Amino acid sequence: MGAQDKLTLRPLGLWDPAEGEAAEGPRRLLAGGPLSFGHCEAVLRSDQGLRRAALSLPAIEAWAEEQTPGLGAEAAAILQRLSSPRGSLGGLTLERPRIMGILNITPDSFSDGGDRFDPEVAVRDGLAMLEEGADILDVGGESTRPGAAAISLEEERARVLPVVKGLVQAGACVSIDTRHAAIMQDAVAAGAAMINDVTALAGDPDSLAVAAAAEVPVILMHMQGEPRTMQQDPRYRHVALDIYDYLAERLEACAAAGIALERLVVDPGIGFGKTVAHNLQLLEQIAVFHGLGCPVLLGASRKSFIARLSHGEAPKDRLPGSLAAVLFALQRGVQILRVHDVAETAQAVAVWQAMMQAPSGFGATDKGHRALV
Repeated sequence: MGAQDKLTLRPLGLWDPAEGEAAEGPRRLLAGGPLSFGHCEAVLRSDQGLRRAALSLPAIEAWAEEQTPGLGAEAAAILQRLSSPRGSLGGLTLERPRIMGILNITPDSFSDGGDRFDPEVAVRDGLAMLEEGADILDVGGESTRPGAAAISLEEERARVLPVVKGLVQAGACVSIDTRHAAIMQDAVAAGAAMINDVTALAGDPDSLAVAAAAEVPVILMHMQGEPRTMQQDPRYRHVALDIYDYLAERLEACAAAGIALERLVVDPGIGFGKTVAHNLQLLEQIAVFHGLGCPVLLGASRKSFIARLSHGEAPKDRLPGSLAAVLFALQRGVQILRVHDVAETAQAVAVWQAMMQAPSGFGATDKGHRALV
């Protein structure tokens, strides 16, 4: 196998396993369910360029071995990662989609800057999100919108810690959204159950060690560049594949630091150093990230690409587009949805789940409704 040869597998034809009896050939559950797949798009990158093929599951290993001797074992390993059930995160199982509510304690976030700058308001709204269906509350004190400037650690700490403490005392599962190791450490000490880092633990030299010692789940997000400059002409060779490689490297760095794969989540970073075309390609190909072997998070809520595809709506008027992205991602197996509009997202997810579990085929209505996930 060549040193530069890289194989990825993107599951195709995802649907409810209950439909499987109508399909030809074997199928596997995607990340333990509820979707299944029987084919993959195999993409091999080598010195000779890009080779692609849509293959049934039994044909994948042989195709990979034919392309590059020794690659069949890697194909088998990827298939195993694609189908292995995901474990729990911070006490939350992933047998159903999980909703992460966004709580920005900032004056300048792109959508809700200033809305929750008062800690009491932030805690009140966070508790309301829990009532509406949020499973996780993501608390951030530094805006990472395009063009945002950095703030001091003291300011970030003063913004987030009262909110983290208030929500934890109320029984919430809290994630700390920060790229600074000192804030991660302080927030976990205050009860935060997860770390969410837009730099994938690469932005602060102490982050890997702090996250390893914290022993909580970590969300690794991709961002090209940094907030002040990330939207200035972002470029990729193959956007989903480039980001897949980056996240694979960060997973390796985490493993070397003592952070087990079972504690990690990947986020391709919609809108962070991406054009509209890049975001659309990522959404279409997001199932490829299941091949990394850990849960996948989508954060597309109210992002500017929605307005650019529509009529230039302001952030708070982008709910329909946000829900469209959520439903598209659910159909590709995404397990965690990071959103501003919790109640509306929870309703959309509930209806999607019910439709996925509805009896299939004519004459099936008298069999009743299959149990919801």
